[in-house]
Amino acid sequence: MGNEMARIAFILLCHKDPEGVVAQARRLTASGDYVAIHFDGRANPRDYELIRAALADNASVVFAQRRWKCGWGEWSLVGATLEAVRAAVAAFPRATHFYMLSGDCMPIKSAEYAHGLLDGEDCDYIESFDFFESDWIKTGFKEERLVYRHWFNERTQKWLFYASYDLQKRFGLRRRVPADIQVMIGSQWWCLRRLTVEKVLDFCASRPDVMRFFSTTWIPDETFFQTVVPHVVPRREIRTRTLTYLIFTDYGMPVTFYNDHYDLLMGQNYLFARKISPEAIRLRERLGALWAASGVHFPISNEATGLFRFLTGRGRVGRRFGQRFWEAEGSLGRDNTLLLVVAKKWHVAKRLTAAIRAHTPIPAVDYLFNEPEAHLPDLGGVETTVEKRDRHRRALIRLLFQHFESNRLVLCLDPSALYLIQDLTSDKADTRVLLVDSEFDDDYLRGHIARVGLAGSETAPEVIERLLPMVRADLEHEAERLRDMDFPGFHSIAPWRPVAENTAQLARFLDLPAETALALARTDHLFSD
Repeated sequence: MGNEMARIAFILLCHKDPEGVVAQARRLTASGDYVAIHFDGRANPRDYELIRAALADNASVVFAQRRWKCGWGEWSLVGATLEAVRAAVAAFPRATHFYMLSGDCMPIKSAEYAHGLLDGEDCDYIESFDFFESDWIKTGFKEERLVYRHWFNERTQKWLFYASYDLQKRFGLRRRVPADIQVMIGSQWWCLRRLTVEKVLDFCASRPDVMRFFSTTWIPDETFFQTVVPHVVPRREIRTRTLTYLIFTDYGMPVTFYNDHYDLLMGQNYLFARKISPEAIRLRERLGALWAASGVHFPISNEATGLFRFLTGRGRVGRRFGQRFWEAEGSLGRDNTLLLVVAKKWHVAKRLTAAIRAHTPIPAVDYLFNEPEAHLPDLGGVETTVEKRDRHRRALIRLLFQHFESNRLVLCLDPSALYLIQDLTSDKADTRVLLVDSEFDDDYLRGHIARVGLAGSETAPEVIERLLPMVRADLEHEAERLRDMDFPGFHSIAPWRPVAENTAQLARFLDLPAETALALARTDHLFSD
């Protein structure tokens, strides 16, 4: 890249809101950057003409030569992206980075900040997790996305999509992944350096076999670039994350941001956010002004209170915009302490978190990956469903640390979530585990058997009686496995231990003075059913 400042060519995929697209293109090019537009071939032709006419005199805007008719989950989205990328590479020789955006995205930092971030480290920003090993896909098809051919759109041609899949499955028409390719998966919103983009385009030209393979996979916009980039670029030059704030945009149903989300968005370590509602006029004006701003003087009339509070707060810890994106490495933060209360009896853990909230300043939430109601604050809608929270768990936990302005956080987990406990304890943050041991009497076990669906109202009592010892052994084994993990920050409390011992464990787990820990240990009915 030499010493030249970063200049971004934005790859803008859009299909509606022509006025918004024009405003976005003008705003982004005013900062010395470039825009390549692909406007969906299915969209209203008048909208496309309006955009072309409005931007005709802007030399920093180029249009994709071929317009694809795009459909969710189809190769057409990758085809459209490649078309816009080729147009940008040819038209803008001075572009150093190529940044994938949608018409619903808006900046949440200034151009000056964005250029500084991209100049700060010579790397690509793209999520790429191993397709088979990672748990990026939570529900539905996984390997079926790749090993069968998908010619039809699952949303608009449901019957054909599933009929074709069933036939291939019945006749064993599976195919292999190209031998030298490790398929990766991640979000489609990336930012790549010029040399990387050129290597990707060369790869596309030289590997028709791989192009053919991906063109009939399902949802290839989550796998194509995510697979090719690590194939052509050394891993050490890739940051496996996105610079676009898209927390919980599961399966094409992203959270939409409105006027009152300005402060929430400003506080995130990202450059852009999606989706911003077309109706959120005030938010769009304020974020648009933010992109053009320089220094800490943001030209926002009479509404700088939240922004001022944010900047001065960060200034006190010697940071202007909080931790720089490339320093975070997707971690929960080296300075943070995550306190995991692991308990099979959820009501017991919740009594403990209620006591922690009452007796200490430590923020404590409940079973946020299991129950909709988990004592979570309002995070602007990003916390609404358990499935979304689990999909983006680290992002959610980071957001909670930020929201509570605390470097400590208590949350509850079920001991069956061993993979999640292992994942969180392997983080750079100081993660501690408190196992709340339990005795499981027969009444509790019968309730548990009903809750997890092992038996229904019609099940014969003798069947349930036969299940009791097996289920008890299973629950005790969960706690045993947790102890066997030998986590460095492992503590445990139990109803059969003396209060003094439980107090000492709580004091060490939460870094509390003995009298506060004693108040927690003496919580009314803490262990009772």
